[in-house]
Amino acid sequence: MLEFIDGNTAIVRGAIYAGCNFFAGYPITPATSILLEMIKELPKLNGIAIQVEDELAAIGVCLGAATTGRKAMTATSGPGISLYSENIGLAIMGEVPLVIVDVQRMGPSTGGATKNSEGDIQFIRWVTSGGYPAIALCPIDVETCFSLTVKAFNLSEEYRTPVFILSSKELGLTRDTVDLSPCYRLPVREREYAHPDMEYLPYKFDELDDIPPYSPFGGPHILRFTTSIHDERGILTNDPEKIDRKLRHLDAKIKKAVNKIALTHLDRDQGADILIISYGMTARSVKEAVEIARKKGKKVSHLILYTLWPVPERDISLALKGIKKVIVPELNNGQYLHEISKFVAQRELIGIQRLDGNLIPPSHILAELH
Repeated sequence: MLEFIDGNTAIVRGAIYAGCNFFAGYPITPATSILLEMIKELPKLNGIAIQVEDELAAIGVCLGAATTGRKAMTATSGPGISLYSENIGLAIMGEVPLVIVDVQRMGPSTGGATKNSEGDIQFIRWVTSGGYPAIALCPIDVETCFSLTVKAFNLSEEYRTPVFILSSKELGLTRDTVDLSPCYRLPVREREYAHPDMEYLPYKFDELDDIPPYSPFGGPHILRFTTSIHDERGILTNDPEKIDRKLRHLDAKIKKAVNKIALTHLDRDQGADILIISYGMTARSVKEAVEIARKKGKKVSHLILYTLWPVPERDISLALKGIKKVIVPELNNGQYLHEISKFVAQRELIGIQRLDGNLIPPSHILAELH
């Protein structure tokens, strides 16, 4: 069934379909409509959605809800992510499943609240202390706002970690005609709980990339939760071996799964020696530019990145085979260009950046296809 909806609405739909039953947020342009829609819809499903006093409270109560067994989500924009930072670190340290939506707008600071940007790319990767890897998914249209929200919940459950959805003002607030019915057949991962009769250690793992079994607060097991470095029981430790093992685990459980987490789409044009790599709203301009170029006889391939973090290294490397020129258009100051530069070797690398709040039109991309 065709509908005329925006990206924020699709994110709400995807979250509810994925089993989200707790939401907390604070109004901020351009993410506010997610908060309002959740407050409207979740109570109908015996869920909880609340507006709290600030962003610190928003992510804090989501963490609390998640540890009791709720599937939780929060949504904000760049200034709110700044305030989320410490609690994002807590979610990583405590291995708490949580989905965080960043509907990006122009920065820095208050920036342009009604201006489009995709400038939080590196910010999301390095948002909290320690430098441990994050998972960040980036939709390109209304349909992928839904499908990647479902994927975000599945990944947060599978890896016991916060997962980011990197939308933007233009995507979040622009309506499009879509048929979301295929999305309602996507698989949903339910939370797996430790057996109530087992001897339970909340942070026990054998191999570094194993995921510890989960048990909710208020459930059958004795639990401890701390923001500080801890052992497998959740007790603070100064033991160098236990510290090293815990922190290597936080790194390995994401990095060793990079090929499983990676979501990309390669539109390869056989014989093409030009590759455009895109993500977010710019991918739509690239699609149109590629179509125009091919009609004119120009061979060009296009790689869309739906997973930005961890970097889908294998997919990028495969897409680069036979390529001499790489073009990376971005609605920021070239933040992902740096990541792509690690793979291009002797190939020509061209970045197209736009910072004024407007979109990159196909003509700007076509101008580089020579």
